[in-house]
Amino acid sequence: MEAVDTEACTSPTAGYRAWFQCINGCAGEYSLKEIIYRCPKCGNLLEVRHDLERLRQHSSMYWKDLFDRRFLRTEWPHGSSVWGKREMVCPDVEDENVVSTLEGGSNLFWAERLGKEIGVPDLWIKQCGNSHTGSFKDLGMTVLVSMVRQMRSEGQMIPAVACASTGDTSAALAAYCAVADIQSIVFLPKNKVSTAQLIQPIAHGALTLSLDTDFDGCMALVQEICSRNHIYLANSMNSLRIEGQKTISIELVQQFDWEVPDWIIIPGGNLGNVSALGKGFLLMQDLGMIDKLPQIVCAQAERANPLYQSYLNDFKDFQPVQAQPTLASAIQIGNPVSVQKAIRILQTFDGIVEQASEDELANAAARGDRTGLFNCPHTGVALAALFKLADRGVIGAKDRVVVISTAHGLKFTDFKINYHESQLQDVESRHANLPVELPADYTQVEDAIFRALKM
Repeated sequence: MEAVDTEACTSPTAGYRAWFQCINGCAGEYSLKEIIYRCPKCGNLLEVRHDLERLRQHSSMYWKDLFDRRFLRTEWPHGSSVWGKREMVCPDVEDENVVSTLEGGSNLFWAERLGKEIGVPDLWIKQCGNSHTGSFKDLGMTVLVSMVRQMRSEGQMIPAVACASTGDTSAALAAYCAVADIQSIVFLPKNKVSTAQLIQPIAHGALTLSLDTDFDGCMALVQEICSRNHIYLANSMNSLRIEGQKTISIELVQQFDWEVPDWIIIPGGNLGNVSALGKGFLLMQDLGMIDKLPQIVCAQAERANPLYQSYLNDFKDFQPVQAQPTLASAIQIGNPVSVQKAIRILQTFDGIVEQASEDELANAAARGDRTGLFNCPHTGVALAALFKLADRGVIGAKDRVVVISTAHGLKFTDFKINYHESQLQDVESRHANLPVELPADYTQVEDAIFRALKM
């Protein structure tokens, strides 16, 4: 087995190289330290490219062994499951400029009971909400804010970092900027994020702008503000975030002892997570670390489903929609920034796009909760898609399936309470479970227990 040269691999100056390049292949490479988000030639998004020849100088077993040695250890910054894979993520950041909360390493939960109920016993939930700010957005934000810190250390004048958000992105940006002592600015659609999500950027000292518009309106404004004022943009059109988020793919395969599941189901709104997921698998395939690709399912809320509509037409065209209010508020996006990247990934991975109604997503989340999960509504969208595909026989009984749970259910307690009180519009709460109110009387308490247990 090839020996692991730890010193060479931990140094960001060890010859590993990455750069921005147009997703359409236009000529030109741009430094990761350049403030640029779109191709100056065609206007499409950029993506981060890596020097694969340099990475291929080591064998696939070398990388697997290195990543296993680093996984969740205390050596800075490799205890982070993102920075433990730094050569394939962002080699430009010096150790002293890494901004990390030891993100990643979230548990891959065997959903044995739920899997048996639906006839898919090899069902797993990647619980990305078990993280510092309660969502998978931490994985990308550590890379982006670290790069900003690196750029500022080299003399670039970046007064603040800003994002538009439906909740989770703003929480992650505010937390990581607070760690780095960098001012954050968040643009939120008024009355469209949960209280738990709203309080996070406020608590971390972000300039929090509550705007009377939807996410797409916030996104248009933040892009204009950033472009005119040298403020750094933190939304997923900035491909640095994708580099951190792609480590979900590497990490979950690592947790399966480097075996690839058959299916991965992920909720999709702005669609950066779909493109990140695929990018991680393609990189592993390019380096010989895996020998097959999973099928990817993107699950959308029926009330914000432009990708689903395009999928029905074999992706021949894409039309933005006016997103309608949905319980899955974080994916209430009608004009996703990363749609071209996501479509390419889905085509490469023989992907499927499914949708879920409000009733389906709420009851899917609650059904999962009854088996020991505690799902956010967006995970409910993914679970609803799983149930549909299992019912149709698209996903089989012998398939290994991973559902990406993008945020923690504790961020959405109002959603949970209203479900069990049957207060959600257009939802029949089939798994409601209300407290039984009784006097402090032994006989009545015992009676209620026996009735519940059918004794």
